[in-house]
Amino acid sequence: MGFKRTFHAVEVHSGEPMRVITGGVPHIPGNSVYEQMKWLERNDDQVRMLMLREPRGYPPLCCNLIVPPKHPDAVAGYIIMEQTEYPVMSGGNTIAVATVLLETGMIPMQEPFTEFQLEAPAGLIGIKAECRDGKVVQVTFKNVPAFAVHLDAVIDVPELGKVTVDVGWGGMFYVIADVRQFDWIKLQPDHGREISRVSSLILKAAQDQLPVEHPDYPGVGITISQLSGPTDNPKADWKNVVTVASGPVDFDNPATWTGALDRCPCGTGTCAKMATLHAKGKLKLNEPFRHEGILGTTFTGHLVEEVQIGKHRGVVPTIGGQAWIYGYNTYVLDPTDPFPNGFTIGDIWA
Repeated sequence: MGFKRTFHAVEVHSGEPMRVITGGVPHIPGNSVYEQMKWLERNDDQVRMLMLREPRGYPPLCCNLIVPPKHPDAVAGYIIMEQTEYPVMSGGNTIAVATVLLETGMIPMQEPFTEFQLEAPAGLIGIKAECRDGKVVQVTFKNVPAFAVHLDAVIDVPELGKVTVDVGWGGMFYVIADVRQFDWIKLQPDHGREISRVSSLILKAAQDQLPVEHPDYPGVGITISQLSGPTDNPKADWKNVVTVASGPVDFDNPATWTGALDRCPCGTGTCAKMATLHAKGKLKLNEPFRHEGILGTTFTGHLVEEVQIGKHRGVVPTIGGQAWIYGYNTYVLDPTDPFPNGFTIGDIWA
């Protein structure tokens, strides 16, 4: 008996698990990776659902699909898939994809540095990978421009009251709240359930009350939230925990007040945070910013240039971090499987 679908994937993490599909998906039409992403979303969303839902996935998992690049300067393209959306850019996933391409030999590795460009849905992403003894020990990428949209905005959040937030773009729109507004929360793993509850409520309130607009991506709104605060880690400057939605938030349904915590320091979230700090005069160009995640690992960012994005004054960030391959898998879809798109159950899913 033949299988209905077969996918080959490399399992990789930077704290956050970030699967990379290297084979099994047929030709995807489009003149750019962005167009390919939109085609996949409209015509073959089964790939995302199969890879991210049970039994092949679980709420914190992200997934990337390697595709041939459309831009002549790129060596490869990649489509990013998360539980509720197709982001045009993701930092941790970019680090994961670059690591897989190099460590599996899909592109040649040169030591001590390999430099190349990838095509994300957001466009060309410059990669500089530090390589040692056949291993990628650090990936630094030049991201798309980041910018602040709202600074110190006060929103009304059910269950929480008035909350002060920033909103920034770093490849996705983030609502960012200082965790010190909630004296019962610490940014540590054993507070994960409460972090996700508070973050999901803030996300929904920001979506309802704070309009955003990106000149290149009409209709894209705030889709992700970040709690942020100081750290006592001497190897970091600031700490954050990002909550990725696993479904829409409904204020009338407490079962939806949840999400999956990003287990890594979050690349695009770091870019959004740096953009808001720069807009407030608290982070200068070329000043290192070491951002700690919930597991104590760090990504290091720099703002290298000021730019204009539509009506917004923005900055071009770089992010550096590491990812680790932990497995290789072949996933299949049996034609008699009663759940051809996977499944979710309310004990761990929104």
